Amino acid sequence: MLKISSLNVNGIRAAHRHGFTDWIDQTDPDIICLQELRAMEHQVPGPIQKLNYHEAYHTAEKKGYSGVGILSKQKPIRIEKGMGINWVDSEGRVMMAEFEDLYVFSIYAPSGTTGDERQELKMEFLDYFLPFAQKFLSEDKPVVMCGDYNICHKAIDIHNPKRNKNTSGFLPEEREWVTRLLQTGFEDVYRSLHEDEEDLYSWWSYRAASKERNKGWRIDYHMSCPNMLDAAEEAVIEMKWDLSDHAPVTISYNL
Repeated sequence: MLKISSLNVNGIRAAHRHGFTDWIDQTDPDIICLQELRAMEHQVPGPIQKLNYHEAYHTAEKKGYSGVGILSKQKPIRIEKGMGINWVDSEGRVMMAEFEDLYVFSIYAPSGTTGDERQELKMEFLDYFLPFAQKFLSEDKPVVMCGDYNICHKAIDIHNPKRNKNTSGFLPEEREWVTRLLQTGFEDVYRSLHEDEEDLYSWWSYRAASKERNKGWRIDYHMSCPNMLDAAEEAVIEMKWDLSDHAPVTISYNL
């Protein structure tokens, strides 16, 4: 069994203060995909570096911003950072770890919530990402692309779809993009294992006791090839942990 967790830490140092290593000790994932590190590599807290994991990070050039990482018990054969687009790569948003029988990605899509300019860049990122991701479906190994895509796909994935229909993260063109990603052959593993279940979210605003009231958004995904979906046995959003404003999305694959 291979247990893969994905978590937007909203700052790796803050997540460490909130019990990140306790979470690892208790849940014991084989691979952990991290997003929004908001730290340089040398700023990752020492106790995390002392864990029994191989570490790889792709940090942003701008300090305290963005960045992704992959921690794994098994040493990857190869690490690839970025996707060949300068502005995307300078923000540390896409990273791949290749293992003997699997490709694992940590993805942190831009947010468009700060205004039109960032929303345009988000849509540009999504346009670049689609053909980039598609290439890996034709590889000889299974692939899973974990991360914070900053989009709720369907009304079931957001607590108030009517009120949020004009909000970045739930815009028609963003939702249509997720549909296209799935049409190319990717699978939304978590939703496939929890097909019509409501109130399943992975991010909650810090405002208005959103998490306590479970008024959230499901924006964190394992997007995989069909083989990985077939192998998926259990999918959990680990809501009980308050490591950041996101919860870990953890899926066990029978590989």
